[in-house]
Amino acid sequence: MADRRILRLSGSETRDFLQGLVTNDVGKLDQGMVYAAMLTPQGKYLADFFMVPDGDAVLLDVAEELADGLSKRLKMYKLRADVTLEDSTLKLRRGTGEAPDGAFADPRHPDLGWRLYGEEAGDDGSNWDAIRVAHVIPETGIELSPDSFILEVGFERLNGVDFRKGCYVGQEVTARMKHKTELRKGLQQVEIEGSAPVGAKITADGKPVGQVFTQAEGKAIAYLRYDRAKGALQAEEAELRWPSGATS
Repeated sequence: MADRRILRLSGSETRDFLQGLVTNDVGKLDQGMVYAAMLTPQGKYLADFFMVPDGDAVLLDVAEELADGLSKRLKMYKLRADVTLEDSTLKLRRGTGEAPDGAFADPRHPDLGWRLYGEEAGDDGSNWDAIRVAHVIPETGIELSPDSFILEVGFERLNGVDFRKGCYVGQEVTARMKHKTELRKGLQQVEIEGSAPVGAKITADGKPVGQVFTQAEGKAIAYLRYDRAKGALQAEEAELRWPSGATS
């Protein structure tokens, strides 16, 4: 299981503070866990995380590799707001079987099961890569990078963005991509024969058309430029095909 850090935000202005920064509606915390991201002013990905209600406080469940940067960015925006940000001692358990008491359903997809925060870390051994590939769910540090635009990597489908919540950092670019343009690039499940390194370039007729990422059970998550990814696709020694029934 990838290392996670659990940050804790508390103070009377915590929810209002987050509402002006993150891609999803903080008000949804009244119904459970919320998946969201922070973006640059240019609309590019900085970090994705889960917001978790914790009494009057909010926990942020974020990849360890992004935690310092996220914490620094939040403190930069905090100014004089009544918000305290600190590392918690909580640890993450997750699984796909019967959820234990106090667990939260993963909001991205039902097959991703539950997440529980407490004194013990743990993982029930589910094949997370296979689940992610089956549903084209990007992972921090793999499919998600500083070059990512969240609509191209599926955040709307994964309940990670709300278009009715009002302004947040990067909102203008995200809204324009939603309402004024047709996405020309994005994540797509493909069939794969053989294997290729994560991040390997995909070519069609010798021309670059994207990259291949997580692979499991004969399928892979690929980032493709749709208008160019036609016919036979290659990633080093691996051959890629659009899934049966899909239109390339």
